[in-house]
Amino acid sequence: MHNWLIAILTLILSVSPLAAQEVVWSVDASSLINNREGGDDSATPDQTFIFTRLAAEAGLSLNDGEHVIKGGAVWYQPMIDDLSGYKVLPTLYYRYCGHDGWRVAVGMLPRTLMVERMPRYLWSDSLNYCQPNIRGIMAQFVKPAGYTELAVDWRQMQTERQREAFTIMLNTDWRIAGPLKLGGHVQYSHLAMRRHHAQDEHVNDDLNINPMLSLDFSHRTVLDSLRLSAGAIIAMQRDRGVDRWERPAGFIATMTARWRWLQLDETFYAGERLMPLYSKFGSQLNLGDPYYNAKTYSRTDLTFHIVSNRIVDLTGSLSLHVNSATTGFWQQIACRFYIDSDLWKRRHDRSHIKSGHLPSLY
Repeated sequence: MHNWLIAILTLILSVSPLAAQEVVWSVDASSLINNREGGDDSATPDQTFIFTRLAAEAGLSLNDGEHVIKGGAVWYQPMIDDLSGYKVLPTLYYRYCGHDGWRVAVGMLPRTLMVERMPRYLWSDSLNYCQPNIRGIMAQFVKPAGYTELAVDWRQMQTERQREAFTIMLNTDWRIAGPLKLGGHVQYSHLAMRRHHAQDEHVNDDLNINPMLSLDFSHRTVLDSLRLSAGAIIAMQRDRGVDRWERPAGFIATMTARWRWLQLDETFYAGERLMPLYSKFGSQLNLGDPYYNAKTYSRTDLTFHIVSNRIVDLTGSLSLHVNSATTGFWQQIACRFYIDSDLWKRRHDRSHIKSGHLPSLY
């Protein structure tokens, strides 16, 4: 890894010997209390997530941010009296940000670099808590009219005890005319075998395609934001030992509305069970919330942004889950604090700090 880092630094400095250089840094701290013990919930186990997470990075920026290399770590710590249960995950990546809209990042990079997180039927809340980094490569094309991003996340390396696994993710969203937008999500999850595997262990595939049509009325009403989306989900899953594709499909609709400190999110799914192989492989193959392994599912989130600006997002939220088999009621308090070298330079500009929102991690 040290040789990889030195090689990239040498390359950058050789192609830009006269470029302006700047030390850049960021600190991203968050805490979460999520109680999942309400309702008659058989889709997910009764549990409470209580943890704090600290992601610190520092590095070098060249040519006005066109080339950036950063390193650091993510410290995940349950809120208990000792250090048991903690994880420290390395962060080390190179990022190119071109003036033509292209961005490329390689290494162990924070998932927050994605323009949009994968929807929950593809990437569950639990994975979002515990896997903050993408381990691989990400390419993005970002313009005022929209974006497209593609990432490859190498989730597990093959060992004697661990199965090889990787995920390919695609998000896109482009303005067509007025409030009308066209986009969607595609995700392919691959679960291979251990190094010396049993004969009944096989390669498995999970492909999901989700085209979406949206109406974005943000800044067109008295609300701060209002977006309505609808589309189809087409899934293909296979256990290669059986060699038969399962092809569930369904319809999904979402709504997000925010007015000042109050936000309402609604997601509704109807169709076939999206995870027919979940009972065999669990979250190693199907990475989404298991609530979607039902023919109908509704999730309603009411979120109170107690403190909301470019640096702090302190929220309390209530989440109601209803599907054809069960109900769940979650209560959550989350706080995210983010500061970087650019925000630090402008820390005395209160109008700048108050003029935006820090995206919630959870």
